[in-house]
Amino acid sequence: MRRFDFVTLRLFVAIADEGQLTAAAQREHMALAAVSKRVSDLEAMVGSELLYRRSRGVELTPAGQAFLHHARRILEDVARLEAELSEYGEGVRGHVRIHSNTSAIIAFLPQDLSAFSREYPQIKLDLQERNSAEAISAVQDGIADVGIFAGHVAADGLEVCPYRHDQLVLVTPQDHPLSQRERLFLHEATEYDFVGLQQDTSLQSLLHEQANQAGRTLRMRIQVRSFDAICRMIHHGMGIGVLPQRTLYQDLRDLRLRLIPLADDWARREIVIGMRHYETLPVVARHLVDHLLQPRQAHGASFFDKS
Repeated sequence: MRRFDFVTLRLFVAIADEGQLTAAAQREHMALAAVSKRVSDLEAMVGSELLYRRSRGVELTPAGQAFLHHARRILEDVARLEAELSEYGEGVRGHVRIHSNTSAIIAFLPQDLSAFSREYPQIKLDLQERNSAEAISAVQDGIADVGIFAGHVAADGLEVCPYRHDQLVLVTPQDHPLSQRERLFLHEATEYDFVGLQQDTSLQSLLHEQANQAGRTLRMRIQVRSFDAICRMIHHGMGIGVLPQRTLYQDLRDLRLRLIPLADDWARREIVIGMRHYETLPVVARHLVDHLLQPRQAHGASFFDKS
């Protein structure tokens, strides 16, 4: 039993999570032959089969379930030990990997990360812009320490904390038939052409889902990659769209747009922070999470606030 190593423990957890040796090998960046040998050696060491080999993958035996339980606890304890010891280093230094959706990057993170960097100048922040599903996967796979994403997207296996709220608004040209409405429901706008993001974004998926639940279909005329492009298409009369209120700032004042809050309950979106386990985060990542979760004064005014 003294021959156990952390590589084998992490590999066994990956096999249990993935249900396939091939997928576990890819996740741990190992050759399939090396994975098979490690599993065989492990079973020989403990004197029991840990996996049932099936045609479509593997399943844990009762002994494998017991081994998995202890392997997870050992790895979590080691991660917690590393996090605690990092506090005894010379000052607070290191880097934090953050994957965030576009809404948070535009609306909230510039102020929050700037304030954090002033307080902890020796901590490097590695921020990557991703859609919500990609940010969640990055945290689940250990590619990112912290993910920031839309709260309605499933984040299995992650600890999630509320971060910010944002209101979705319908964006129309100023001369559009709906432009004089003070508030409206999404289904009231579905008879018009829409300009939106590509299909793989959480916002676009949410809009299609809610339209379908109301028995309507969104008429997507144009799909682009950025909020700015959506606004400029709408400005030139190519359709209407739905965007988060706080992503629309003063630099869009030159556009002839009207912003109308959606009255649907789901249109007040929650933005959340996700991590695998707060207690096992490196201390520098915990400092960032603590900073982001502090109560804040109202953020900078958006274009919507002044229109």
